[in-house]
Amino acid sequence: MKRRQVIQAMAVGSMAALIGSNTLAMSNEEKPAARPPAFAGTHKVKPLPYNPVKLRGLDETMINNHHSKNYAGTVAKLNKIEEALATLSKDAPAFVRAGLKREQLIAANSVILHEHYFDNLGGDGKPSGKIVELIKHHWGSWEVWEADFRGTGLALGGGSGWVVLTYSLVDGAPQTVWQADHTNSYAMGRPLLVMDMYEHSYQRQFGPAVAEYIDSFMANVNWDIVNYRLEQVEKLKLG
Repeated sequence: MKRRQVIQAMAVGSMAALIGSNTLAMSNEEKPAARPPAFAGTHKVKPLPYNPVKLRGLDETMINNHHSKNYAGTVAKLNKIEEALATLSKDAPAFVRAGLKREQLIAANSVILHEHYFDNLGGDGKPSGKIVELIKHHWGSWEVWEADFRGTGLALGGGSGWVVLTYSLVDGAPQTVWQADHTNSYAMGRPLLVMDMYEHSYQRQFGPAVAEYIDSFMANVNWDIVNYRLEQVEKLKLG
């Protein structure tokens, strides 16, 4: 086992011990003191904004499991990590804090990307609005961008990761980003369109037929949501 894996395993074990000790400490029915927002552990599961049965070409059970188990489980995990971080003293071993902070980043990014993913589904898949002109300007044509976006998804097929159309707050240029896991992201980027390429998002229904999943994803994109995100981010100062 590599040194980094050992450190991560020890950190996770320490986290479990910390959480367990918190449970024992609360057994005397004392009300815990309110924690500041950074350690509050009060993240909530965001409900699906549509009935998944209405999605075209995407299995209802697969979507429900993805939302209620994968995503909801990560929200719970993020809360537990924050609670564990709240118990650390300034003298806590560096590897414990490092492990918890790494897990916090993974969980937080997973929650954010999952919420974007679910929210940008539920549409008719027909591109419209300002996003179309922005994409045409930066890629030359809609078809070139779409081929790049789909191709990035295919490149992640059989593995794990995300494909994100992101808006750069540095120069206002959109980018299609390949994210192999939850710790990869585009610095100063605001996600506009998010496609989950972890196998739990398509394996149940499509098996290894990744292209068919991407077809179904694109057929259900809610471009109104994408345009809303673009509208909001364009109000921010660049640089």
